[in-house]
Amino acid sequence: MLFCGFYGLILLVPLGLYVRRQARREKRTREAVASGDFLKDDPRGQHPHIDVTHCIGCQSCTAACPEGDVLGMVGGKAAVIKPHRCIGHGLCADACPVGAITMITASPAVSANLPYLTPELETTVPNLYIAGELGGLALIKNAVMQGRDCIDRVVTRLAAEPGEGGRDAYDVIIVGAGPAGISASLRAIERNLHYLTIERESLGGAVTKYPRQKLVMTSPVEFPLGGSLKKMQVSKESLISFWKSMCDRDDFRAHLNESVEGIRKRADGIFSVTTGSGDYRARAVILAMGRGGTPKKLGVKGEELPKVMYRLIEADHYFNKNVLVVGGGDSAVEAAVGLARQKGNNVTLSYRKNSFTRIKERNTQYLENATRSGKLQVVFDSIPVEFTQSSVLLNVNGVVRELPNDFAWIFAGGVAPNDFLKKIGVEFGPRDLTLATVQASL
Repeated sequence: MLFCGFYGLILLVPLGLYVRRQARREKRTREAVASGDFLKDDPRGQHPHIDVTHCIGCQSCTAACPEGDVLGMVGGKAAVIKPHRCIGHGLCADACPVGAITMITASPAVSANLPYLTPELETTVPNLYIAGELGGLALIKNAVMQGRDCIDRVVTRLAAEPGEGGRDAYDVIIVGAGPAGISASLRAIERNLHYLTIERESLGGAVTKYPRQKLVMTSPVEFPLGGSLKKMQVSKESLISFWKSMCDRDDFRAHLNESVEGIRKRADGIFSVTTGSGDYRARAVILAMGRGGTPKKLGVKGEELPKVMYRLIEADHYFNKNVLVVGGGDSAVEAAVGLARQKGNNVTLSYRKNSFTRIKERNTQYLENATRSGKLQVVFDSIPVEFTQSSVLLNVNGVVRELPNDFAWIFAGGVAPNDFLKKIGVEFGPRDLTLATVQASL
């Protein structure tokens, strides 16, 4: 009898823990619904779709997600409760033991502002491909995989469409040397392509502009030629060092600090890629340039003052200052928290909406700690209306306040290179492939 009771206890303990964990997750879901955070905003890129008829409620997916309650439990089944926080890790799909989760792209309403891509990542311009963030997907893992896949598609296409294009024509030109561009370059070496990579700044692309020691979210991923990134998060410096070690080889051909000014497809099908240093010809082009583009400005009086900036690299260079940070995304929050940690700084974070909806869970915690300690003040429903040499005028719910100010950082996003893409001939938004096929056959 004692023997049965002992083994019964062994079985009941994990069952009790499971029930408690299930109850906690369902409670968080109810709280999200009550607060209005449930389905508050649409996902911007790749995100999970859950087939509830197959979901067994094991919570493997909710435990695997690193972004904080993107998924929750509703009636014993997994559900997407905070889609706006999803950046497409895909770890939930990997963790699901019954294959109930598939990764899908954003809805047509959201993707209307994104370039149309085929499943092979080809644009509406034949042999012009897009890899990485420019196509709507965040995360280094996605960029690496897409850069690799684009090169494989180029190899297949070149084999099916033989042609010299002149001895000075490259097989492919890769625009951008961030994660997608680096992956594509290494894959081009692996596949013995005659290629060239062009980057307007330094190796690493937009990552080089991140604040010092910023933690970058990743997922384990294999680069071409044997490079392996195994951590879930890594510092900016470590990531760039890792990339440099992979690219430190004689056959890595990259023109750094050279900007692409135009791309034109000629009548013979060859691309002409123009930069400030010359004109290059290629049979295919891969755009791996990101969506950040030029920092977006507010267009207010005094914004041209030297104290107003759009990127923060070294937070510890600023101390004993009155600082304003403008924005409601992760970059703004991280900058504000980083500046608030410096000695003597008085930091104000201004956001035009009444709450933060798109920041990572860890940044929510950092922000709460900083505001609780009194080192940081958050002012919602506010926007700067004028900068002066020593102050900033802040419109808060229709009332203008003047705050002492030494430095200001604006994180209002970037102007995506959509005009550049449209000039090349790239079309935007979802397309009805069935309709297009029918029309082509008429």
